[in-house]
Amino acid sequence: MRVDSAADDRFEVSRFEASRDRLASLAYRLLGSAADAEDAVQDAFLRWQAADRRRIRVPEAWLTKVVTHLCLDRLRSARARHERAVGAWLPEPLLDGDPLLGPADTFEQRESVSLAVLTLMERLSPLERAVYVLREAFSHSHAEIAGILDITDSASQQHLHRARRRVTVARPGGEVDPASARRVVEEFFDAAVSGRTERLVALLTDDATAVSDGAGLSARLLRYSTPQRVAAVARSGFRPTPAKQRLAGGVSAVHYALVNGAPALLFVPDGTVVGAVTFDLVAGRIATVRGIAAPARLTRLAEAWRQRAPDTPVVARW
Repeated sequence: MRVDSAADDRFEVSRFEASRDRLASLAYRLLGSAADAEDAVQDAFLRWQAADRRRIRVPEAWLTKVVTHLCLDRLRSARARHERAVGAWLPEPLLDGDPLLGPADTFEQRESVSLAVLTLMERLSPLERAVYVLREAFSHSHAEIAGILDITDSASQQHLHRARRRVTVARPGGEVDPASARRVVEEFFDAAVSGRTERLVALLTDDATAVSDGAGLSARLLRYSTPQRVAAVARSGFRPTPAKQRLAGGVSAVHYALVNGAPALLFVPDGTVVGAVTFDLVAGRIATVRGIAAPARLTRLAEAWRQRAPDTPVVARW
Protein backbone atom coordinates (compact mmCIF):
# COMPACT_ATOMS: atom_id res chain seq x y z
CA MET A 1 0.00 0.00 0.00
CA ARG A 2 2.81 2.39 0.87
CA VAL A 3 4.50 1.59 -2.45
CA ASP A 4 1.28 2.38 -4.36
CA SER A 5 0.87 5.63 -2.41
CA ALA A 6 4.44 6.71 -3.17
CA ALA A 7 3.94 5.90 -6.85
CA ASP A 8 0.72 7.94 -6.89
CA ASP A 9 2.50 10.88 -5.30
CA ARG A 10 5.26 10.76 -7.90
CA PHE A 11 2.65 10.61 -10.66
CA GLU A 12 0.80 13.64 -9.28
CA VAL A 13 4.05 15.59 -8.93
CA SER A 14 4.94 14.77 -12.52
CA ARG A 15 1.49 15.97 -13.67
CA PHE A 16 2.13 19.29 -11.96
CA GLU A 17 5.66 19.59 -13.35
CA ALA A 18 4.31 19.09 -16.86
CA SER A 19 2.34 22.33 -16.41
CA ARG A 20 4.97 24.28 -14.46
CA ASP A 21 6.47 26.29 -17.35
CA ARG A 22 3.05 27.31 -18.67
CA LEU A 23 1.86 28.31 -15.20
CA ALA A 24 5.05 30.27 -14.56
CA SER A 25 4.77 32.16 -17.84
CA LEU A 26 1.14 33.00 -17.00
CA ALA A 27 2.17 34.27 -13.56
CA TYR A 28 5.05 36.31 -14.99
CA ARG A 29 2.78 38.06 -17.46
CA LEU A 30 0.32 38.87 -14.70
CA LEU A 31 2.90 40.04 -12.14
CA GLY A 32 5.86 41.27 -14.20
CA SER A 33 8.26 39.69 -11.70
CA ALA A 34 10.08 36.38 -12.05
CA ALA A 35 10.47 35.93 -8.29
CA ASP A 36 6.79 36.65 -7.63
CA ALA A 37 5.78 34.35 -10.48
CA GLU A 38 7.83 31.48 -9.07
CA ASP A 39 6.35 32.08 -5.61
CA ALA A 40 2.83 31.93 -7.06
CA VAL A 41 3.58 28.65 -8.84
CA GLN A 42 5.08 27.15 -5.69
CA ASP A 43 1.97 28.16 -3.73
CA ALA A 44 -0.13 26.48 -6.41
CA PHE A 45 1.94 23.31 -6.03
CA LEU A 46 1.27 23.24 -2.29
CA ARG A 47 -2.44 23.60 -2.95
CA TRP A 48 -2.23 20.84 -5.57
CA GLN A 49 -0.63 18.51 -3.04
CA ALA A 50 -3.26 19.31 -0.41
CA ALA A 51 -6.25 19.01 -2.77
CA ASP A 52 -8.48 15.99 -3.19
CA ARG A 53 -7.27 15.34 -6.72
CA ARG A 54 -9.89 12.66 -7.32
CA ARG A 55 -12.41 15.50 -7.58
CA ILE A 56 -10.33 17.52 -10.08
CA ARG A 57 -11.63 16.59 -13.50
CA VAL A 58 -9.26 18.75 -15.60
CA PRO A 59 -5.99 19.37 -13.72
CA GLU A 60 -4.66 21.95 -16.18
CA ALA A 61 -7.81 24.07 -15.88
CA TRP A 62 -7.76 23.74 -12.07
CA LEU A 63 -4.12 24.80 -11.86
CA THR A 64 -4.67 27.72 -14.26
CA LYS A 65 -7.48 28.99 -12.06
CA VAL A 66 -5.46 28.62 -8.85
CA VAL A 67 -2.40 30.43 -10.25
CA THR A 68 -4.52 33.21 -11.75
CA HIS A 69 -6.27 33.86 -8.44
CA LEU A 70 -2.99 33.75 -6.50
CA CYS A 71 -1.64 36.40 -8.87
CA LEU A 72 -4.77 38.51 -8.53
CA ASP A 73 -4.38 38.38 -4.76
CA ARG A 74 -0.82 39.67 -5.13
CA LEU A 75 -1.85 42.45 -7.51
CA ARG A 76 -4.51 43.56 -5.05
CA SER A 77 -2.26 43.40 -2.00
CA ALA A 78 -1.36 46.57 -0.11
CA ARG A 79 2.35 46.02 -0.80
CA ALA A 80 1.86 45.75 -4.55
CA ARG A 81 -0.45 48.75 -4.69
CA HIS A 82 2.04 50.86 -2.72
CA GLU A 83 5.05 49.78 -4.78
CA ARG A 84 3.32 50.54 -8.05
CA ALA A 85 1.72 53.77 -6.80
CA VAL A 86 4.98 55.40 -5.70
CA GLY A 87 6.52 54.93 -9.15
CA ALA A 88 9.23 52.44 -8.22
CA TRP A 89 7.85 49.50 -10.19
CA LEU A 90 9.39 48.25 -13.43
CA PRO A 91 8.89 44.87 -15.11
CA GLU A 92 11.71 42.41 -14.50
CA PRO A 93 13.65 41.89 -17.75
CA LEU A 94 14.26 38.36 -19.03
CA LEU A 95 16.73 37.09 -21.58
CA ASP A 96 15.11 35.62 -24.67
CA GLY A 97 14.76 31.88 -24.36
CA ASP A 98 13.72 32.04 -20.71
CA PRO A 99 10.83 29.60 -20.10
CA LEU A 100 8.97 32.34 -18.20
CA LEU A 101 8.46 34.18 -21.49
CA GLY A 102 6.17 31.32 -22.48
CA PRO A 103 4.36 30.94 -25.80
CA ALA A 104 5.74 33.07 -28.64
CA ASP A 105 4.11 31.64 -31.75
CA THR A 106 1.95 34.68 -32.55
CA PHE A 107 2.58 38.41 -32.57
CA GLU A 108 0.04 38.82 -29.75
CA GLN A 109 1.87 36.29 -27.59
CA ARG A 110 5.24 37.91 -28.17
CA GLU A 111 3.85 41.39 -27.60
CA SER A 112 2.08 40.45 -24.36
CA VAL A 113 5.41 39.72 -22.68
CA SER A 114 7.30 42.78 -23.97
CA LEU A 115 8.45 45.28 -21.38
CA ALA A 116 6.37 47.91 -23.17
CA VAL A 117 3.11 45.99 -22.79
CA LEU A 118 3.91 44.73 -19.28
CA THR A 119 4.35 48.39 -18.33
CA LEU A 120 1.17 49.46 -20.10
CA MET A 121 -0.78 46.74 -18.30
CA GLU A 122 -0.20 48.69 -15.10
CA ARG A 123 -3.02 50.92 -16.36
CA LEU A 124 -5.43 47.99 -16.17
CA SER A 125 -7.40 46.72 -13.22
CA PRO A 126 -6.30 43.26 -12.00
CA LEU A 127 -9.34 41.65 -13.69
CA GLU A 128 -8.69 43.45 -16.97
CA ARG A 129 -5.07 42.35 -16.83
CA ALA A 130 -6.03 38.73 -16.21
CA VAL A 131 -8.57 38.66 -19.04
CA TYR A 132 -6.09 40.30 -21.42
CA VAL A 133 -3.33 37.80 -20.62
CA LEU A 134 -5.57 34.73 -20.69
CA ARG A 135 -7.05 35.74 -24.03
CA GLU A 136 -4.10 37.30 -25.88
CA ALA A 137 -1.26 35.10 -24.64
CA PHE A 138 -3.00 31.79 -23.95
CA SER A 139 -5.97 31.92 -26.36
CA HIS A 140 -8.60 30.96 -23.80
CA SER A 141 -12.19 31.40 -24.90
CA HIS A 142 -14.41 33.84 -23.05
CA ALA A 143 -16.31 30.89 -21.59
CA GLU A 144 -13.06 29.46 -20.22
CA ILE A 145 -11.98 32.86 -18.87
CA ALA A 146 -15.36 33.30 -17.20
CA GLY A 147 -14.86 29.97 -15.42
CA ILE A 148 -11.31 30.84 -14.35
CA LEU A 149 -12.23 34.27 -12.99
CA ASP A 150 -15.75 33.47 -11.75
CA ILE A 151 -17.34 36.13 -13.97
CA THR A 152 -19.82 36.01 -16.85
CA ASP A 153 -18.91 35.63 -20.52
CA SER A 154 -20.14 39.15 -21.23
CA ALA A 155 -18.04 40.56 -18.38
CA SER A 156 -14.99 38.83 -19.84
CA GLN A 157 -15.69 40.41 -23.23
CA GLN A 158 -16.10 43.86 -21.66
CA HIS A 159 -12.88 43.57 -19.68
CA LEU A 160 -11.00 42.50 -22.82
CA HIS A 161 -12.45 45.38 -24.84
CA ARG A 162 -11.33 47.93 -22.24
CA ALA A 163 -7.92 46.31 -21.85
CA ARG A 164 -7.24 46.20 -25.57
CA ARG A 165 -8.30 49.82 -25.97
CA ARG A 166 -5.96 51.03 -23.23
CA VAL A 167 -3.00 48.92 -24.33
CA THR A 168 -3.41 49.42 -28.08
CA VAL A 169 -3.64 53.21 -27.93
CA ALA A 170 -0.36 53.63 -26.05
CA ARG A 171 1.84 50.72 -27.15
CA PRO A 172 4.70 51.07 -29.67
CA GLY A 173 4.29 50.09 -33.32
CA GLY A 174 4.44 46.55 -34.71
CA GLU A 175 7.32 44.12 -35.02
CA VAL A 176 10.75 45.38 -36.00
CA ASP A 177 13.25 43.81 -38.39
CA PRO A 178 15.96 42.26 -36.15
CA ALA A 179 18.90 43.32 -38.31
CA SER A 180 17.63 46.91 -38.55
CA ALA A 181 16.98 47.03 -34.80
CA ARG A 182 20.53 45.94 -34.00
CA ARG A 183 21.99 48.46 -36.42
CA VAL A 184 20.00 51.35 -34.88
CA VAL A 185 20.86 50.37 -31.30
CA GLU A 186 24.57 49.98 -32.00
CA GLU A 187 24.61 53.30 -33.85
CA PHE A 188 22.85 54.95 -30.89
CA PHE A 189 25.42 53.51 -28.48
CA ASP A 190 28.32 54.64 -30.67
CA ALA A 191 26.88 58.16 -30.98
CA ALA A 192 26.37 58.34 -27.19
CA VAL A 193 29.92 57.21 -26.38
CA SER A 194 31.40 59.68 -28.88
CA GLY A 195 29.14 62.51 -27.70
CA ARG A 196 27.39 63.17 -31.04
CA THR A 197 24.19 64.74 -29.73
CA GLU A 198 22.68 65.61 -33.12
CA ARG A 199 22.99 62.01 -34.28
CA LEU A 200 21.45 60.76 -31.04
CA VAL A 201 18.44 63.04 -31.45
CA ALA A 202 18.02 61.94 -35.08
CA LEU A 203 17.77 58.31 -33.96
CA LEU A 204 14.96 59.11 -31.49
CA THR A 205 11.26 59.56 -32.16
CA ASP A 206 9.80 63.01 -31.57
CA ASP A 207 8.11 61.78 -28.37
CA ALA A 208 10.98 59.63 -27.12
CA THR A 209 11.22 58.86 -23.40
CA ALA A 210 13.72 57.22 -21.10
CA VAL A 211 13.34 55.59 -17.70
CA SER A 212 15.98 54.35 -15.28
CA ASP A 213 15.86 52.55 -11.97
CA GLY A 214 18.97 54.41 -10.83
CA ALA A 215 20.66 51.09 -10.03
CA GLY A 216 18.16 50.73 -7.21
CA LEU A 217 19.57 53.78 -5.40
CA SER A 218 16.47 55.92 -5.98
CA ALA A 219 13.09 55.38 -4.33
CA ARG A 220 11.42 56.37 -7.59
CA LEU A 221 12.16 55.64 -11.21
CA LEU A 222 13.98 58.42 -13.04
CA ARG A 223 12.03 59.56 -16.11
CA TYR A 224 13.10 61.78 -19.01
CA SER A 225 11.10 63.13 -21.92
CA THR A 226 11.90 64.92 -25.21
CA PRO A 227 14.61 63.68 -27.58
CA GLN A 228 17.05 66.31 -26.33
CA ARG A 229 16.82 65.20 -22.70
CA VAL A 230 16.99 61.50 -23.63
CA ALA A 231 20.05 62.18 -25.80
CA ALA A 232 21.73 64.08 -22.95
CA VAL A 233 21.04 61.24 -20.51
CA ALA A 234 22.32 58.64 -23.00
CA ARG A 235 25.47 60.66 -23.68
CA SER A 236 26.17 60.93 -19.96
CA GLY A 237 25.19 57.36 -19.14
CA PHE A 238 27.03 55.56 -21.95
CA ARG A 239 30.28 57.45 -21.69
CA PRO A 240 32.69 55.26 -19.66
CA THR A 241 34.40 56.74 -16.62
CA PRO A 242 36.57 55.21 -13.87
CA ALA A 243 33.78 55.83 -11.34
CA LYS A 244 31.27 53.85 -13.41
CA GLN A 245 33.75 51.04 -13.87
CA ARG A 246 34.32 50.86 -10.11
CA LEU A 247 30.55 50.81 -9.53
CA ALA A 248 30.16 48.03 -12.10
CA GLY A 249 32.93 46.00 -10.52
CA GLY A 250 35.47 46.39 -13.30
CA VAL A 251 35.82 47.07 -17.00
CA SER A 252 32.73 45.81 -18.81
CA ALA A 253 32.16 44.19 -22.15
CA VAL A 254 29.01 45.45 -23.86
CA HIS A 255 26.89 42.78 -25.54
CA TYR A 256 23.88 43.02 -27.80
CA ALA A 257 20.99 40.75 -26.77
CA LEU A 258 17.25 40.34 -26.97
CA VAL A 259 15.38 40.99 -23.72
CA ASN A 260 11.65 40.25 -23.63
CA GLY A 261 11.82 40.24 -27.42
CA ALA A 262 13.31 43.75 -27.67
CA PRO A 263 16.86 44.82 -28.55
CA ALA A 264 19.08 45.47 -25.57
CA LEU A 265 22.63 46.23 -24.52
CA LEU A 266 24.07 44.32 -21.57
CA PHE A 267 27.02 45.54 -19.52
CA VAL A 268 29.04 42.53 -18.42
CA PRO A 269 32.21 42.73 -16.30
CA ASP A 270 33.75 39.30 -15.62
CA GLY A 271 30.79 37.44 -17.10
CA THR A 272 28.14 38.95 -14.80
CA VAL A 273 25.42 41.23 -16.12
CA VAL A 274 25.33 44.40 -14.00
CA GLY A 275 23.24 46.59 -16.28
CA ALA A 276 20.72 46.24 -19.09
CA VAL A 277 19.46 48.93 -21.43
CA THR A 278 16.44 48.00 -23.53
CA PHE A 279 15.00 49.82 -26.52
CA ASP A 280 11.54 50.07 -28.08
CA LEU A 281 11.68 50.96 -31.76
CA VAL A 282 8.97 52.53 -33.91
CA ALA A 283 9.44 52.98 -37.66
CA GLY A 284 13.20 52.57 -37.41
CA ARG A 285 13.72 55.03 -34.55
CA ILE A 286 14.00 54.60 -30.79
CA ALA A 287 10.84 55.46 -28.86
CA THR A 288 11.75 54.25 -25.35
CA VAL A 289 15.02 53.60 -23.54
CA ARG A 290 14.99 51.69 -20.23
CA GLY A 291 18.05 51.51 -18.01
CA ILE A 292 17.94 48.67 -15.48
CA ALA A 293 20.77 48.14 -13.02
CA ALA A 294 19.16 47.32 -9.67
CA PRO A 295 20.66 43.91 -8.78
CA ALA A 296 17.31 42.50 -7.63
CA ARG A 297 15.83 43.13 -11.08
CA LEU A 298 18.69 41.42 -12.89
CA THR A 299 19.11 38.24 -10.83
CA ARG A 300 17.41 35.83 -13.22
CA LEU A 301 18.72 37.51 -16.37
CA ALA A 302 22.28 37.46 -15.03
CA GLU A 303 22.00 33.75 -14.17
CA ALA A 304 20.69 32.97 -17.67
CA TRP A 305 23.56 34.93 -19.20
CA ARG A 306 26.15 32.99 -17.17
CA GLN A 307 24.81 29.77 -18.66
CA ARG A 308 25.05 31.06 -22.23
CA ALA A 309 28.11 30.61 -24.44
CA PRO A 310 29.89 33.98 -24.82
CA ASP A 311 29.38 35.84 -28.09
CA THR A 312 31.35 38.63 -29.75
CA PRO A 313 30.68 41.82 -27.78
CA VAL A 314 29.77 45.14 -29.34
CA VAL A 315 32.58 46.64 -27.25
CA ALA A 316 35.15 44.38 -25.58
CA ARG A 317 36.30 46.94 -23.01
CA TRP A 318 33.88 49.71 -22.00
